[in-house]
Amino acid sequence: MSIPIVWMIVGMGIVTYIPRLLPLILLQTENWPTWSKKMLSRVPYAVLGALIFPGILSVHENVFYGLFGGIIAILFAYLNMPLIVVVGGTIVSLAAMTYIF
Repeated sequence: MSIPIVWMIVGMGIVTYIPRLLPLILLQTENWPTWSKKMLSRVPYAVLGALIFPGILSVHENVFYGLFGGIIAILFAYLNMPLIVVVGGTIVSLAAMTYIF
């Protein structure tokens, strides 16, 4: 790996670290209103959903294949199963669907 690439990786790491560090230093999160804490606690789920949903629709030529996998994953997650069970169960169910159809 060349030196410019190493410096680029270090620079990108610093640039992504600064926005994560500044709120911890500059803001006192203990004094925020309850409604804003509740709203901000839901942001990771919304972002994760926005990142995953397009992949669900484009994972296979048949859109229903991805939707079926998404529904299975939501069902397993709703039943409070561990993450490895959600992922593994979805993979197994999609493999079974591919084998059957």
